Amino acid sequence: MGYITTSDDVRLYYEEAGTGAAVVFVHEFAGDYRSYENQLRFFSRRYRCIAFNARGYPPSDVPDDVAKYSQARARDDIRDLLDRLEIGRAHIVGISMGGFATLHFGLAYPERANSLVIGGCGYGAEPSRREQFIAECEASARRFETLTMEEAAAEYARGPTRIQLQNKDPRGSDEFRRMLAEHSPRGSALTLRGVQSRRPSLFELVDQLQRLTVPALIMAGDEDDPCLEGSMLLKRSIPSAALVILPRTGHALNLEEPALFNSFVADFFHQVENGRWGLRDPRTLSGRII
Repeated sequence: MGYITTSDDVRLYYEEAGTGAAVVFVHEFAGDYRSYENQLRFFSRRYRCIAFNARGYPPSDVPDDVAKYSQARARDDIRDLLDRLEIGRAHIVGISMGGFATLHFGLAYPERANSLVIGGCGYGAEPSRREQFIAECEASARRFETLTMEEAAAEYARGPTRIQLQNKDPRGSDEFRRMLAEHSPRGSALTLRGVQSRRPSLFELVDQLQRLTVPALIMAGDEDDPCLEGSMLLKRSIPSAALVILPRTGHALNLEEPALFNSFVADFFHQVENGRWGLRDPRTLSGRII
């Protein structure tokens, strides 16, 4: 465990386990480095695994200026982590907010990524629901500012894509809620305003996505409705992408289905490392039905 200082002088907390090729885990809005405990225990048997807290998530710094929070900054925090730990390339794994950061990292710094795992990526991506998403981000930010963290966390944990975790694993759902209640209300509100609501829609990135050749695994739950269209867009646009849909699963993929998540990601890493993950065969894109 330790801290790195980013290129704009923000301290980020990280923990690591294992040795070998590096894997960096980037957490979702409602999670933190602890959300990847099942992955660190599994993958650290073969890899050097690093999970860190984003800015705004103690014990990382909580800058008080919303200008310190952005999609570009979240992307560059991954780069700064690699730089400070003297890691040239890594597998990057992200879910939701972390999935967006992982995607943008791959677009900006493809030479630094061995592969990209992009899970639960799509909130606010559909142009027709853009205004709704921005309004919901602001409403959530106000709740974190006006309610106690226990109240705000309890309400957030009852969201329509979190119910699946409650139904499958009540103990895990309660742990998720307790950890969320330990977050900084100020950091949560600023993250919603600076990163979540201002990031570009995936539909604005199609030209860049079509040029991305880093091996990519797109993952989504079949009951995570806000992410399904975005996940399909990523699969259709990125020539190196494959898509995994987990059944009866909501937003918290790695918490709901840790064994399935780990298995798919491990097989993906294995194929990438053995040169078996190529681009999509153009013969599959003829436009024919039969």
